[in-house]
Amino acid sequence: MSRLSIDRRRFIGTAAAGTALGLGGGFGAWPSLAAGPDILTKPIPKSAERIPAIGMGTWITFNVGEDKKLRDARTDVLAKFFELGGGMIDSSPMYGSAEEVVGYGLDKLGRTDGLFSATKVWTPSTDHGRGQIDDSFRLWGVKTIDLFQVHNLLNWEDHLQTLRAEKSAGRIRYIGITTSHGMRHGGMEKIMQTEDIDFVQLTYNAVDRNAEARLLPLAAERGIAVICNRPYRRSSLIDHVQSHPLPPWAADAGAGNWPEFLLKFIISHPAVTCAIPATSKVEHMTENMNAMRGQMPDQKMRQRMAEYVGDL
Repeated sequence: MSRLSIDRRRFIGTAAAGTALGLGGGFGAWPSLAAGPDILTKPIPKSAERIPAIGMGTWITFNVGEDKKLRDARTDVLAKFFELGGGMIDSSPMYGSAEEVVGYGLDKLGRTDGLFSATKVWTPSTDHGRGQIDDSFRLWGVKTIDLFQVHNLLNWEDHLQTLRAEKSAGRIRYIGITTSHGMRHGGMEKIMQTEDIDFVQLTYNAVDRNAEARLLPLAAERGIAVICNRPYRRSSLIDHVQSHPLPPWAADAGAGNWPEFLLKFIISHPAVTCAIPATSKVEHMTENMNAMRGQMPDQKMRQRMAEYVGDL
């Protein structure tokens, strides 16, 4: 079956309003949604194409090897992801069998009309990087990969050159760079200032907010889309907050549970394009995807949310 990169018709009509300033700088409009079935989508600045504000990571959760039972269970997670309006799936050669398991699930589902595929090149060798790129196409089972990123800035100069050639050839639609755990922000900032890239991926959540100081304002200024990894600090943040009561005012932020609370904090930032929580459970996928629906917090509410989580 032919696999489409993205069905743009699914994502028309969820726009933002307001002119409040973001934490750490001015970013223009804050997202706003009426309660209802609509999902929050965000524009990719370089093209204005819109993608759902919640995607899916695959680190650890999709690294299940050849185990068919586990592969089928992950396919159920993928099915729920697409059912609830999901788009971006992020992976990497670093993640063991994750790319292969994603490809298995996509093939078994037989439909990827909402897929926004995102993966990475991760090797110090330029030649090996070209091989990794070809491997990703084979493992995913797609003819076009929407986003290819240089993982953790490793050999980024050469890999960006390779990715630009692939983009010119039409095999890749967007290119970017990644980091995580608050590392390499200085290097990322320099690349953002000097290179023509479409995306950056970094760690940002209600506790890890270093990106607010320079990287998020710079992304807005340079028209670079932002993917936020580790929204739950893998699982340590969500496990910690769930041992405490949700604040009574959480409903004013549109949050009915802790996953919605933490994810809405991230995706309501005007410079953020997409957050990519990872899960191996269908019920957790439902919680994650519901964070795209309903009311979104404004600047004042986001500050209150961050302070509340920080005090726990």
